[in-house]
Amino acid sequence: MSSRGLPVLSGDAGLSRYLTEIRKFPLLSPEDEYMFAKRWKEHEDPEAARRMVTSHLRLVAKIAMGYRGYGLPISEIVSEGNVGLMQAVKRFDPDKGFRLATYAMWWIRASIQEYVLRSWSLVKMGTTAAQKKLFFNLRKAKNNIGAIEEGDLTPDHTATLADQLGVTETEVTEMNRRLSGGDASLNAPLRSESESEWQDWLADDTADQETRMAEREEMGDRHELLIGAMKDLTDRERDILQARRLQDEPATLEELSQKYGVSRERVRQIEVRAFEKLQRGMKSAMTAAALPAPV
Repeated sequence: MSSRGLPVLSGDAGLSRYLTEIRKFPLLSPEDEYMFAKRWKEHEDPEAARRMVTSHLRLVAKIAMGYRGYGLPISEIVSEGNVGLMQAVKRFDPDKGFRLATYAMWWIRASIQEYVLRSWSLVKMGTTAAQKKLFFNLRKAKNNIGAIEEGDLTPDHTATLADQLGVTETEVTEMNRRLSGGDASLNAPLRSESESEWQDWLADDTADQETRMAEREEMGDRHELLIGAMKDLTDRERDILQARRLQDEPATLEELSQKYGVSRERVRQIEVRAFEKLQRGMKSAMTAAALPAPV
């Protein structure tokens, strides 16, 4: 699948023009999306793939905007997100019963986050699941608890954030210092009069292309197992779980309680039960598929 023919975002200055261009591509109805997905899956029709990709460029741009606070060029972030989108289209199975957007956002986020983690810091970033969660959620978590102080966090705020994000207080303190300006941008010049950037002098110790592709293949397998496990949920459980945990802007308990005519506590109970059922289904499916347990 090629990116030829897609709009190109040339630097941050061209963002408005790029957003205008991608809005010209029509969104697909469920019926058209299914038809194009079948044409790609069964015949590898490049035009069908192009229609699916272009109809979701706005989704990539929306997700990419959430990563603008890491000091990286938005053009590169969007580009990486588009790579994830194309991977999603390539692997999408319309017969699973989900829309492409639901499936693709996993790939888009994974591709962007891989780029951010690879490029953001001069010092190697931790790669455990907990450290990644800390890196990408600390700013939002601080805002949620009103931790707006400059410099180091208060002991109470540090303890609260460590508990919420499942890491140690030391990790919270160190990450907060880095995100508060402790690291220089890789795109910063070595000297004010120099055209060379810091990243030009760094050795590439990341995994090779084959390893990264294998990791993405495994991630895709996990996502397909997730979609399969979602089928074991009732319609209401699936809808609530998607609305609460699989959306860019999760629905509130109040919104869902009004939709289903039940209390907020009942919605929360359904969400917890659905998530537990999903975990059991995923664990069983991963054991059957001989996939390693997630980190």
